[in-house]
Amino acid sequence: MSKQTATIVGRPNVGKSTLFNKLIGERRSIVDDTPGVTRDRVLGECEWGAYRFDLIDTGGLDEGKDEIISRIREQAETAIALSDVIIMVCDLRSGPTAADEEIAAMLRKSGRPIVLCVNKCDSTGAAPPELYDFYSLGLGEPLPVSSVHGHGTGDLLDEICSHLKPDSDEEPEAEDIKVAVIGRPNSGKSSLVNRLLGDERMIVSDVAGTTRDAIDSYFENEQGRFTLIDTAGMRKKGRISESVERYSVLRALAAVGRADVCVIMVDATEGFAEQDSKVAGYAHEEGKGCVIAVNKWDLVEKDGKTMEKLRKRYEQDFSFMSYAPIVFISAKEGQRLDKLLELVKLADASNRQRITTGQLNELLARATARVQPPSDKGKRLKIYYMTQASVRPPTFVVFVNRAELFHFSYQRYIENRLREAFGFEGTPVRFVTRERGD
Repeated sequence: MSKQTATIVGRPNVGKSTLFNKLIGERRSIVDDTPGVTRDRVLGECEWGAYRFDLIDTGGLDEGKDEIISRIREQAETAIALSDVIIMVCDLRSGPTAADEEIAAMLRKSGRPIVLCVNKCDSTGAAPPELYDFYSLGLGEPLPVSSVHGHGTGDLLDEICSHLKPDSDEEPEAEDIKVAVIGRPNSGKSSLVNRLLGDERMIVSDVAGTTRDAIDSYFENEQGRFTLIDTAGMRKKGRISESVERYSVLRALAAVGRADVCVIMVDATEGFAEQDSKVAGYAHEEGKGCVIAVNKWDLVEKDGKTMEKLRKRYEQDFSFMSYAPIVFISAKEGQRLDKLLELVKLADASNRQRITTGQLNELLARATARVQPPSDKGKRLKIYYMTQASVRPPTFVVFVNRAELFHFSYQRYIENRLREAFGFEGTPVRFVTRERGD
């Protein structure tokens, strides 16, 4: 059974994102008093009793000819067309406005079931008299809700679910790979997600900072199931001035935390920058599967040797994560996106790969016979055995006689033998050293 969808719409600053976060039970959508903070469609899963559905937060429907405003409106209209039920949010304090009436008229034409939610009813007890003014919108009974305190959200969810079918668990869905697309502003993250989805799911603009939330999109093709997470561009801390942008970067970092694989986008026309290594460093430190995607390859002047020459240069730039494969793509033209998804699947498989203790110790015996463990002041390192403790990332516990003798250089040697034998392409590998008796 395909997932059902409910979409939240309304004017700017009526509390749509606060309500969205309350209903899904986590702070996924950025909340700020600045109008127009939400731009793209933000997706979250909502569960209520026997019902499970996708909830979509949209940008405020506002009048204006500005490019971003018109694109926000397009995004909201697309979400409305794909929804099973629509939640229109109004502000009790301002009463029904001309903009509310215009939105209500548009929603009535959609032919979808509409639930009218009047937000900012923060006091408990009897419904405020102002609530009845919203009958004038012609959308049925207005439901009083406080998205900040949670009052009335149970009645709201009951009304939403009355227009949906109960969830069926007969066919459990295959687990999807969560892929966070991260990088500096204007490296083409949203363009890549849109191209893979075959839809203008994210607003794309030359204006840096267009994407603000971390946007989840479900995607399935012959290569498997993926959740693509488009994130805001990460600039240097010193260049971040607006509070909204600080929230955006925090959301991007949180997206890295919940991803299985990170696609690190680099702009081929600008080349490598220090900030690229910092962005990649977040994914590396979190132990995520990583793929480096050099975007805008269609704009680079090249000959037969350009790709190999630049590959070697990027391998040096990202030497601290030499395990990460590099692919040259064009999100705009769709070049090598199949290869990118192959590498994402490979990185995910490597990140959750588990090796038996017997295999590890056979490899360890061969490695120590080939290159003797180091010694210091007449005391030689003895490695008794090695076992894998966990995955995501693959983490190995090595039992030795003296931990300080297991130098970084010898760890790197053992890691290289592991990669030769078992692959681990696209994932970091961790070692934990234990002395016998620990």
